[in-house]
Amino acid sequence: LVQEGRLFRSCYFAVSPPLGTMGLKKNANDGPICTFVKGGLTGFIEAIICYPTEFVKTQLQLQSKTNPEYTGMMDCAKKTVAKHGPTGLYRGALPLILGSSGKQAARWTGYETMANALKDDQGKLTIPKRMFAGACGGVSEAILAVTPIETLKTRVTDDMRRGTGKYTGSFDAVMKIMKSEGPMGLYLGLVPTIAKQATNQAVRFPVQFYAKQFLTGGDKSLESSPIYNGIAGAFAGAVSVLCTMPQDTVKTRMQGEEASKLYKGTVDCAMQILKNDGVMFFYSGTWPRLIRVSLDVGITFAIFPIMGKFISFPY
Repeated sequence: LVQEGRLFRSCYFAVSPPLGTMGLKKNANDGPICTFVKGGLTGFIEAIICYPTEFVKTQLQLQSKTNPEYTGMMDCAKKTVAKHGPTGLYRGALPLILGSSGKQAARWTGYETMANALKDDQGKLTIPKRMFAGACGGVSEAILAVTPIETLKTRVTDDMRRGTGKYTGSFDAVMKIMKSEGPMGLYLGLVPTIAKQATNQAVRFPVQFYAKQFLTGGDKSLESSPIYNGIAGAFAGAVSVLCTMPQDTVKTRMQGEEASKLYKGTVDCAMQILKNDGVMFFYSGTWPRLIRVSLDVGITFAIFPIMGKFISFPY
């Protein structure tokens, strides 16, 4: 168990010396601002690469099952490009891209705070405690970053799908939502978002650890390898998607343009989906989300150690 604790602490994102960072070691002289900058740049690059799959996933989840506009992932992408050009796949991307740094900062602050509180007298953490700390990080990012960011993304995407032309862009959507619905208009779907993010982080910590252990055979010299960390992270991301698709589908519906008129709350939304569309609709958009999240986590694992070679300062 002691050996397990030592190995696991060094396999999940480089944020602090005692907790490690997804197996990616930080430079000895890196300060918290340096780590934040590297994490922000990593998230920025990842979001630009992966956003089109998130856009397609959202479109598939928002369409009606009885009268679907798209037959699948590729059909959605083709029709979007044909109608709006390649940039149409980036509609609503700005808040998600700019919010990546804030999301990671909230995630790791929540994780480290709880992990430090749960460590035993020897500074060790069991896998269940790491899962719980990860869940706390997920709750933090859901409240402080993910919910408002994804609400904006969903509103702008839904507006484009419906052709209503209500918003000219992300910042215009922020102003109009704040004016008509107040700050809480950005927090529709908070409960399913918390459930999704908490499950995501609780699953990814142990899965990434065991996947990397399997790939490297426990070889410590490979712990910081971008390739092994990236592959293990992609696998962990894929597993977390399968565990959280129902929450993600409910969240997306709750954040749509007509959500406040259609649903009384999270439970009512889930019950209506179950009644009108069936159980399998909860997994609508699984493939594009699976691709995006796997790329997301895998790219993050691969890029972060590369950033450390070029960016390093003691504050």
